[in-house]
Amino acid sequence: MKSKKHTKNPDSFFEQVYSVARLIPKGRVTSYGAIARYLGTTGSSRMVGWAMNGAHSQKPRVPAQRVVNRNGLLTGKHHFGTPNLMQQLLENEGVRIENDVVVEFKKLFWDPSQELML
Repeated sequence: MKSKKHTKNPDSFFEQVYSVARLIPKGRVTSYGAIARYLGTTGSSRMVGWAMNGAHSQKPRVPAQRVVNRNGLLTGKHHFGTPNLMQQLLENEGVRIENDVVVEFKKLFWDPSQELML
């Protein structure tokens, strides 16, 4: 997948975000900013966050639990059905969480700009 420039259509941008998020391997995490950089829209981390808030109703499924903030904090946990669901989903994939933060975040970090280079 090549890096794409943001278009003015937010639905199109959201679809690009979902496409990248679907590629995050099980047991790994990335950040809102890393997805924004990959899409060529550095500075649009919040828009990536908005996209992830709406990811729960998407088909095919978007593993939104794998997208966290730049420090590994589960900032999106309030958008899951229960306060602990995001953590439970990550722990089911082998990711350890302590105090709402991914343990060994740097080791588990998946950077689409590096991983998806063609």
